[in-house]
Amino acid sequence: MSLTRRELLCAAGALPFVCGAAAPKVPLGFSLYGMKSVALPEALKVCRTVGYDGVELALMPGYHAEPKAVSANDRKELRARLADLGLSVHGLMENLQEPAADPAHKANLERLKAATELAHSLAPDAPPPIETVLGGKPAEWDKVRAQLAERLGAWAELGQSTRTVIAVKPHVANALHTVEGAVWLMKQVNSPWLRLAFDYSHFELRGVPLERTRALLPYTAFVHVKDAKGKPEKFEFLLPGEGATDYSALAKLLTTAKYAGPVVVEVSGQVSNKPGYDAASAAKRSFAAIGAAFARDLKK
Repeated sequence: MSLTRRELLCAAGALPFVCGAAAPKVPLGFSLYGMKSVALPEALKVCRTVGYDGVELALMPGYHAEPKAVSANDRKELRARLADLGLSVHGLMENLQEPAADPAHKANLERLKAATELAHSLAPDAPPPIETVLGGKPAEWDKVRAQLAERLGAWAELGQSTRTVIAVKPHVANALHTVEGAVWLMKQVNSPWLRLAFDYSHFELRGVPLERTRALLPYTAFVHVKDAKGKPEKFEFLLPGEGATDYSALAKLLTTAKYAGPVVVEVSGQVSNKPGYDAASAAKRSFAAIGAAFARDLKK
């Protein structure tokens, strides 16, 4: 029996992510940041019905999973509900600002500690990463980067002590906004517990080719997806499929880089705060836009 080159490579383990049924699918999730107005049980049900493998829970005040508002019994019930639906927790979203004054930095560490406790209570065998932007302005990068590395070093120590990954997201409008800056920061902190949350929309707005972002993937623990239009000075985030993002190319990039974490749809507040926004429809339309690229079919 003769084998094709592709079959030989698969047999040798050279194409671990593209070799048929044995290759694991990238988990697809939906961030409940985009379902603030929907009751948590219904939000989870919608995500499962659409076909998502998991969700990202938002931890900011007023959202479903603000740690101080989720009791021990609530956590037990949520873990059971997730299990019943077959959903994973792909990530926990925070919204922290660093570098900050000492009192605010201390408060950030306290919030992160509470987030790690929630992560372990919901998924003790594989606690999800905690992801956050960092704030600031692009023009401030050179001024703040040394202190930012110092502050995030403390975050990494917390991550190590709690065995929980903390992932920071470069943002088009924040101090951390470039590929080079993100790589520099990862090398400065130099900890497996401080990683990146990768969202190509922020680089696409700056005209950065997708291939140039490959340098971020060795440090990436979490991926957000959404579309965007405009320029860094004036931009608008969109649902997946409403812009020009090539999700097939993104899926290929993640595959060849051997990224094995989740890919999670994030609905920007620019979208969810519009009159008439429908969270269930947004979840379904987003899945339809990215599903084919990640070898998934929309459930009927």
